[in-house]
This record gives sequence, structure tokens and C-alpha cells, in this order.
Amino acid sequence: MRRTTVAAPFACLVAALGAGCGGTDDPSPDTSSTPAARSAGTLEALWRAPGEDVAVVAGTSDHEVGANRVSFLVVDKQSRLVEQPTAKVWIARGLKQRPFATGTARLESIGVPGGESADDVGGIYVTTIEASRPGTYWFLAEPVGGRRVQALGTVVVRARSMAPSVNDRALPTRTPTLASTGGKLAELTTSQTPDRALYERSIAQALAAKEPFVVTFATPQFCQTRTCGPGVDVVSAVRKRPSSAGVRFIHVEIYADNDPAKGVNRWVKEWRLPTEPFTYVVDRTGVIRTKLEGAFSLGELARAVAAVR
Repeated sequence: MRRTTVAAPFACLVAALGAGCGGTDDPSPDTSSTPAARSAGTLEALWRAPGEDVAVVAGTSDHEVGANRVSFLVVDKQSRLVEQPTAKVWIARGLKQRPFATGTARLESIGVPGGESADDVGGIYVTTIEASRPGTYWFLAEPVGGRRVQALGTVVVRARSMAPSVNDRALPTRTPTLASTGGKLAELTTSQTPDRALYERSIAQALAAKEPFVVTFATPQFCQTRTCGPGVDVVSAVRKRPSSAGVRFIHVEIYADNDPAKGVNRWVKEWRLPTEPFTYVVDRTGVIRTKLEGAFSLGELARAVAAVR
């Protein structure tokens, strides 16, 4: 994932006791307050238990009060990914406080076979953190299976997210299309294997037609950090599924004239996106039903699409 306002990537490491940076669409919530969470020791005590202390690489950053999809990588001291199917998660309001909730993070595959990506990541952990008020939330993730490792991270929660969020109305942006560019596909995407169907309608046109739609703001060529993910490939793959019939799919690039030196384009500014990529699933009434920041899996997007058909 990359900042859309500066050149440096947004994703950062959270290691040792250093304060970190913020940062599944599972059918059921995966975080809950439990007696076990309340009776455990402090988060620091859990972190100091036997096992290797490793790092979190945040995949999301735009969090608000309420339920938040949070994604992250677990990286060991040799910069190798730790990828087990699940990880147990403890959540607290401070390192020296007791966890108020526990949950499960699931490893979601973020690519498609033969897809276009510069990433070296096969999957990313995804969980849900419920935030009752703004502030910094600490979490400890312990992958289940293999050698014992404990990854410490933080999530910064605002009263309201910077970008549009779930239950907000989609902005009627006149994003570029094949018609508006005279059929010049190179002006619409940096993908080396573009899917023309992603450029047939603008967001404004989809809203006017009362079509449920998916819109992904992403740049295949210039998004190259570990938590970026081949999002446009995933969007295209879900579009081609028979179960997605009746849903419009739209891709919008990030930079003006597809040139990072020129900064972000006006459509990214209109949507107030602090990072990229961002992907939204919007119902036929124009209301955002799913917000996916950073990398996501085929399964996550397919479930979100099924919910708005």
C-alpha cells in the first residue's frame, strides 16, 4: 500500500516496544469480549511470554469508531513472512493494559493464478477490531501452528475515517471511461493485461443507472509494496464469475496522467483517499456496503459482491 499524498510507502514495521502505525470480511464477527480476554495478563505480559518477538507490517490505516477491517503481515527477524492459516489476536487500549477482546485473524490469499503483481506476498492476515472510541489500540497476533512467534502492532482509530466508509453514499464522480478517452485504453490503466470491461462506465453513470457496482482505486504499475496486492487482477477475476452478473466493475488509476511525479488525480482527491489501493462495493441505491483498504482476497470481494446483487 502506498500513500497517495507522498512518495514513500505507507506500510511500516511495528517492532519491539516502538509505537507503530495504524494498521475478514468473514460472514460472522471474529472479535468478541470474553472472560478469557479480561482474565489474561496485560498485553505486554502476553507479548513477553516464551516465543520469538516479531514485527507487524500494517495493511490498513484508515480506521474509525465501530467495526474495522484490519489487515497485516507477520514478518520475522530475517524479513521472512510467517504464514499460518490463522492467528490468535488479543486487543487492548494500551501495552500495559489487559486485553478487552480476543479474536482470530485469517490468512487471506491476495493473488490470482497467473496474475500481474510485483508483490512477494501470498497472503495477508485479516481480522476485525471493534473500536468504541477514538485512540490507539494495541494488538498482539500469534500465528497458530509452527514455531511460536508473537507480533505486536497498533491501530489508530479516528472518530471518522478520512475516506468514505460503510453506509456513506458513494460520490457521483465522473471517472474516465473508454468513451471519454476515445477508446485509448493506455490512458485509463497501467495494467499490462487490461480488462476493457472495467472502463465502460464511470461511477456517476453506474449510480445514475442504479447498478450495484465495485470500484477499485489502484495503480498496477506503481503499487509495489508488500501490502499492496494485485487488487485489479482480483477485481477482474471476480467480475468474470457468473455469480457477479448484474454488478458493474470499475477501475480508476491513482496518478494524474498515470505519472506519480504529477501527484494523485482529481478522482482520488474527490474520494479523499489517504492511501491506495481502496476498493468499494456499492449497492443499487448508491450506498457503500463494503470498504476494502489495501490487499484483499477473491473470497472477500466475492462475498461482498454477493451481498449487493
